[in-house]
Amino acid sequence: MASARVESLKFLIPIAVLILLVLLLPGLASGILSAILLLLFGGTFYFFRDPERQPPADASVIVSSADGLVTHIETVENAPFNLGKMRRVSVFLSVFDVHVNRVPYGGTIAESVHTPGQFLDARANDCATQNERMDWHLQTDRGPLVVRQIAGLIARRIVGWARPQDMVLTGQRLGMIRFGSRTDIFLPLNTEILVQIGDKVQGSLTPLARWTEAPFASFIS
Repeated sequence: MASARVESLKFLIPIAVLILLVLLLPGLASGILSAILLLLFGGTFYFFRDPERQPPADASVIVSSADGLVTHIETVENAPFNLGKMRRVSVFLSVFDVHVNRVPYGGTIAESVHTPGQFLDARANDCATQNERMDWHLQTDRGPLVVRQIAGLIARRIVGWARPQDMVLTGQRLGMIRFGSRTDIFLPLNTEILVQIGDKVQGSLTPLARWTEAPFASFIS
């Protein structure tokens, strides 16, 4: 089964092999190189951590898709998948954050689109449209949501575990971005944003927004 730990093996196994080879070398150089590689092994293992999390029980809550720092909250005129005007909340993930992305609200993945691009700093405004990214169109019984995984200056690989037409639950693992990145969540206008710029959020745990009582029929295809 795809997971952060499975992804980590692509890095941990080569590092472990290098450690074993270096240990066979004589002298001080072997000890120094081994120490450096052990630190690299530990850092990589830590980066790919994937804690179990239980989302809030409140069915009106939309949770954060990522761990990190809220850097942008704004209204965009043309959301992905021709969804028109929506609100966008951007979360910047440093190399010290959990990098597993999660489903913000249960529903069905209508489609996903991967777009090649640049690798600008994930905190830059242009990165949302210029960088490599993966867009996920999620249809829920209350309206559409979009999760955008954005590769950053260090992150060069977007990994998706879900597939179009999958039925997913709130907080379910969607994929991950390796080594520093940004995640944008696009929300319908009739949602109440519950976070502010500068807030620290956790994927699946932090209430990002709340569905309002307004009708949602116009958002459901």
